[in-house]
Amino acid sequence: MIITKTHLPRRTFIRGMGATLALPLLDAMVPALTAAARTSADPVRRLGFIYFPHGSVTWAPEGQNQWTPPGEGGALELSPILSGLDPVKHQMLVLTNMEHKNAQGNGTDGNAEHTRSNASWLSAARPKMTEGADVRLATTVDQIAARELCRDTRLPSLELTLENSFLVGNCDNGYNCVYVNTLSWSSPTTPLPMENNPRMVFERLFGDGGTADERRAEMRRDRSILDSVSDDMARLVRSLGPGDRARVDQYVDAVREVERRIQRAEAQAGDSALALPDRPVGIPETYDEHARLLFDLLLLTWQADITRVFSLQLGREQSARTFPWIGVNEGHHAVSHHQDNPEKIAAIGKINAYHVSLLSYFVEKLAASPDGDGSLLDHSMVLHGSGMSNGNLHDHKNLPLVLVGGGAGRLRGGRHIKFPELTPMANLLLGLLDKAGVPADRFGDSTGRVDLEPLSLTSDG
Repeated sequence: MIITKTHLPRRTFIRGMGATLALPLLDAMVPALTAAARTSADPVRRLGFIYFPHGSVTWAPEGQNQWTPPGEGGALELSPILSGLDPVKHQMLVLTNMEHKNAQGNGTDGNAEHTRSNASWLSAARPKMTEGADVRLATTVDQIAARELCRDTRLPSLELTLENSFLVGNCDNGYNCVYVNTLSWSSPTTPLPMENNPRMVFERLFGDGGTADERRAEMRRDRSILDSVSDDMARLVRSLGPGDRARVDQYVDAVREVERRIQRAEAQAGDSALALPDRPVGIPETYDEHARLLFDLLLLTWQADITRVFSLQLGREQSARTFPWIGVNEGHHAVSHHQDNPEKIAAIGKINAYHVSLLSYFVEKLAASPDGDGSLLDHSMVLHGSGMSNGNLHDHKNLPLVLVGGGAGRLRGGRHIKFPELTPMANLLLGLLDKAGVPADRFGDSTGRVDLEPLSLTSDG
């Protein structure tokens, strides 16, 4: 790559042998205008969706509700589960009384509340009950957004999970496993696979040319894919101003750190004395490291504008995962059926709070990442929640939902918004499309459009 101008196009890449490195937003990519003109430029909007299974403690006996903040409106007071978001609470909304009616059983589609929780969360639709290949749901909100927001990005969207996604056949009372394997559908009949291997994600983001085996061979010789673009990178850095140089250095350091951690995870997998033949190479030993590594990859994805939309599944419905490092040794699904046992209710609260801490880890990094005249968090919206509220009753009313980010100036945080009971979550998803600048008249079973600032509920009429 030869750079001959001070001004760089936003879609600038450095290409080398088997590697393509997109660059973060630099001052050199902004036309030589006045500072005021730069500030008025329309920022890139981004959307992220993070799902956790089995609901939360939104329904516990009096005095034990650990999710829902006290009061409503401004001056947000965080609940115990959400307290980990305190550093960004001025940019968060807690949303209560949303429901997914299409996740509820209708008397003919079996007791498959977990499957419908996952399937309905981003579709607001009822999945077709089938164990065969004739699955049907709806195009999910992330994919509707991606068609508009990601027209010029390398990837149309990114779908990640912390579970394996290889389950097949009947997973839940007559429903195909595909409904719990993914959150995202690009059409009513096209579920999108979710990737759980950080190595595969990294290669999808930065590998360009040669086979996957050839690129891995390069890695095993302790050569970073960044090495193949080092000369062009050095030439680029010499042409930039001091601020951009520091930003590129920081970005490259972050890429190298993620790559180093993936290599370490692969080495651990190869040296492990445990017999784990089905374990994908490149997945870290612990869930915590795995989760943080995927979040770091998502951060790089947004920094480099490789895509602007992602979905992430922190756990699959009916997951038996344990969390001993936070004191929960019983499976997640099992403790969600607490039968009002205070110890199991406390365990669910611990898991919820831990998942919120992972969200906080991510959004605090977004807040610290410059993007134009603000930060990545200023220009993003990240929805964190579940398709179930009370796991003990398989209830889909009053879903636990938190929205973090500035929405490119379109959201005012620091609030708990209490909607009328049984407000369709589809109204919220339609409102998020509106905030992201994606035109849509209806979505799923929407009955109106939620406008989060100022708060109102208007008819689609």
